[in-house]
Amino acid sequence: MTHTSPNQIDILIVGAGPVGLFLANECARRNLRYRIIEARSGQSEHSKALAIFPRTLEIFDMAGLVPAFLEAANRVNSVAVMSHDRTLARIRFEPEQTPYPYVAMVPQNITESLLAEALKTGGGAVDYNTSFVSLEQSTDAVSIIVERDSVRENIRAAFVVGCDGARSGVRKSLGITLEGGDYDTPFMLADIETNQELPANEMQLCPSTEGAVAIFPMSATRRRIVATINHPEGDAPSLELAQRVLAERAPREIQAHALHWSSYFRIHHRHASQLRQGRVFLAGDAAHIHSPFGGQGMNTGLHDAWNLVWKLDMALRGDGSEQLLDSYSEERLPVITDVIETTDHLTKVMGTPNVLAQFLRDSLIPAVSHLSTFQHAFVNRLSGLGIAYAGSPIVEGEGERVFEDFMRSGQIPGAEFVLLLPQDVSPNLWSSAESLAGEFNPILKVKTTQKEVVQLTRPDGYLAFSTARDAGERTIATVRSLLMRMTDQSRASTPSSQGSQGHQSTPHS
Repeated sequence: MTHTSPNQIDILIVGAGPVGLFLANECARRNLRYRIIEARSGQSEHSKALAIFPRTLEIFDMAGLVPAFLEAANRVNSVAVMSHDRTLARIRFEPEQTPYPYVAMVPQNITESLLAEALKTGGGAVDYNTSFVSLEQSTDAVSIIVERDSVRENIRAAFVVGCDGARSGVRKSLGITLEGGDYDTPFMLADIETNQELPANEMQLCPSTEGAVAIFPMSATRRRIVATINHPEGDAPSLELAQRVLAERAPREIQAHALHWSSYFRIHHRHASQLRQGRVFLAGDAAHIHSPFGGQGMNTGLHDAWNLVWKLDMALRGDGSEQLLDSYSEERLPVITDVIETTDHLTKVMGTPNVLAQFLRDSLIPAVSHLSTFQHAFVNRLSGLGIAYAGSPIVEGEGERVFEDFMRSGQIPGAEFVLLLPQDVSPNLWSSAESLAGEFNPILKVKTTQKEVVQLTRPDGYLAFSTARDAGERTIATVRSLLMRMTDQSRASTPSSQGSQGHQSTPHS
């Protein structure tokens, strides 16, 4: 039995993990008509992904979500590389120029709970026990069939975003494959109760001849361990196995007293060949999967959603071009590739079975870890603060992150660029900037800044353009050209689906 949903929506989100839930919250904040479906009967009860890095916290701040995460987090500001009997390196994880100079350890079940509660507070909800079946695209919409309790429903949406995990049905329906490879060695994951000998504000990466183990502190006495394992024992790792792995590879001080949850899993290092096909987009594990060493998986997926949602918002309001929508893949794929390469390299270095490679690793790490350039690069890469979109077709320059006070606490506009001008800017440039804002009303605003630069900030807190010189009309011409790339012919190429008028939170079935 199939029935048709009476109302077309703007965005159908498939999958209610952290990425789908965050995207739904952003749709609600922007008054877009969305619907989020999930095949499971409820949210995850297990901790799974854990680390939330500084740039992700900044994004949560811009989305108005950060306070609850800070309250729930165990804050980590040190990373140690430790063998069984000695410390090879200890690096302070305290990036500068961010209000969040630490890693926030929040178990995934708590992350999902906080995001689901925020969605509920905003009047939204997840349609559980609802599975994606198929989709068909036309020039102006996507027709999707979903199923609940053996009843099929046809939904029409302007866009679909597949956030449905590594086995994504949305990705498979598009015929998009995951490119890359597999790790031969399986992994084990265990959440354990421990003694308090290791500091609660430090994570440990432990290479050894038996394989690598990473230890993430969830609290003073509870820790997550992730380790390569040659021979799985039983259906899930036991406390005895966790104790043996720690005894073989970890600092001698740590002791495991109880097991809360554990699992075996196999990991790939793969990503989708494209993140957009027509009106359908992929995000999170549906688009990329990689090693858990480094804790980058969930963060990368959340950044996908953040990069995408403002572009969909602009398109739905009739202000976004095809080039703007294409930029999602063009901007995120290089970042995804870099994350996969980084975590793959870290996994192989930490767990190499080659004796010579182990000797070189254990000799080089103490030497290079003291170099300020290495420490900066290490922290900048893991923190997400170094992510930039240089080379993007909608960016002139490096496309680096920006985080201004007017963007914080959920105040960042949904789909609005801000042209920042120095306070002592020439009257002519100020007048030209105001004229440009009138030309691109309502998506461009002009503000002053104490910095001696001219900057065009995007709705996601990245720079579309920056210059230290007052180039007058050339500056205005560059900004106009960028905005034209993102908006030209948009009303002809992407129907607005009722634009910004009358958008309400999702009509739930």
